[in-house]
Amino acid sequence: MRCLSSSRFLLAAALLLSVLAAPRLAWANLKLCLKDGTCQTVSSYEVHGDRVRYFSVERSEWEEIPASLVDFEATKRALEETKASEKQQIEEAKQIDQERFYKPPDQGLEVAPGIRLPGDDGIFTVDGKRLVRLVQSSSEAVTDKKRAAMVLAVPLPVVKTRSLVVLEGAKATIRLSDPLPVFYVQSTESLGTRLELVRLKPGKETRVVEDVDTSRGKNGKATEVRTMVSLERKQLAPNIYTLKPLAPLDAGEYVLGEVVDDKLSLDVWDFGYEKWEVVK
Repeated sequence: MRCLSSSRFLLAAALLLSVLAAPRLAWANLKLCLKDGTCQTVSSYEVHGDRVRYFSVERSEWEEIPASLVDFEATKRALEETKASEKQQIEEAKQIDQERFYKPPDQGLEVAPGIRLPGDDGIFTVDGKRLVRLVQSSSEAVTDKKRAAMVLAVPLPVVKTRSLVVLEGAKATIRLSDPLPVFYVQSTESLGTRLELVRLKPGKETRVVEDVDTSRGKNGKATEVRTMVSLERKQLAPNIYTLKPLAPLDAGEYVLGEVVDDKLSLDVWDFGYEKWEVVK
């Protein structure tokens, strides 16, 4: 649907109301055409024998002229043109008003009965009878101060610095209830081919995404350690992939993250899975 400014909506609404409130609006600005090629703007006119009486909009008074000076054919054409123009304005106003309040149904892939993906990129899953869009969160690397102090104390490059990649908060905002969720990755950049599922380590105020150990020295290498969850990956359409855990998830916190050359992006999509007990 096209994006329409609020001013355009107000203009359309005002036009529609004014037109519908005055069905004879065409008579408000008539053109009385004369044979010399000029036209008088009148609100109405009357023919009385050989005289034409009209109310001049310009001078706000009644005037009369000989009927022989009036080009009635041109006046008729001008009236038809005015009516056609106002009819078009009414249709345009109705169309704008309809666009404002009517949202066409999503035309994306149907992932469950009555549930379709929207048209934009994103990561989605169906939980119960609702379509859930995962929200992207930014993690950060936090240095282990104790390990860093050891590196400074030992002159040889045998000690590694350690940092933790963490997410703020003990729990993700999005909570799922399905132990075998299917994630639909809709992306024009084939993001679904690079996403992996990672289980997080719980904390009081943060969730640990992974440990990163870096060897001391000029050419020190970083090793990332994370808890990966095996996935089944399928392509449904040119820009749509599904990701599904091979085994039911344990209760806890998880992220979907982009992994390139064994490096996990700091921008991830987090969620939590909670087991719901059935009360009999």
